[in-house]
Amino acid sequence: MTWVLLRGLTREARHWGGLPAQLKLQLTNTPAAGDVLTPDLPGNGVFHQQTSPPSVPAMVDFVRSQLQAQGRQAPWNLLAMSLGGMVATDWAQRYPKEVARLVLVNTSMRPFSGFTQRLRPGNWFTLAALAARWQDADHAERLIHYLTCNNTAARADDIAAWIHIRKTAPVSAANSWHQLRAAAQFSCAAQAPQCPTLLLSSRYDRLVNANCSQHLANAWKTPHKIHPWAGHDLPHDDPDWLCQQVSHWLT
Repeated sequence: MTWVLLRGLTREARHWGGLPAQLKLQLTNTPAAGDVLTPDLPGNGVFHQQTSPPSVPAMVDFVRSQLQAQGRQAPWNLLAMSLGGMVATDWAQRYPKEVARLVLVNTSMRPFSGFTQRLRPGNWFTLAALAARWQDADHAERLIHYLTCNNTAARADDIAAWIHIRKTAPVSAANSWHQLRAAAQFSCAAQAPQCPTLLLSSRYDRLVNANCSQHLANAWKTPHKIHPWAGHDLPHDDPDWLCQQVSHWLT
């Protein structure tokens, strides 16, 4: 069965790093073994020249149409983080027959969490500085790394790779704003998705309060595992832990 991985705000397939290959290998002997796809949201990656749609449901329909155009057949397993988690949740709730399993990483959404939990107030000034110098690739990627990553062992290499991604597929300031607005306005249905769901979060996420995932877990009565030291970009900080948690949940 195919896994579909969905990234967050202004990020694209290449920001997953080695996770897709690692996840495929980790799940080889599980009931959910299969291909791993990393489609980009409109406005990001291979679609960076397109205008990001104004809503999360529109993003869902875009990704669905791309998979269908490739001849990929539902149901799919979805693993998604941040804004991608909102897309995956809406997908599972509106098209329940298309989603077999759902793994959400450091996501947050209304009506379960308030704005100050979904975007920590201590970072508002930093985010304003990021927006003001969005076209400065070095400055922007250094700030993003600071906000989202607690694993700094390969920081220089990470930033160099991210600058390359930004220069080869730049996300416009307008599209970053469209995506932020779509995320802020999105509110999922109150009922839990019909498929099995796993929530993963980082205790020391500096961007989004980890309680957002706990609120979802409480409301949906679904498993929730908390990483002890990673930041918002959990797939970057500790892909081994992430893959192991998914594998253990499946088996």
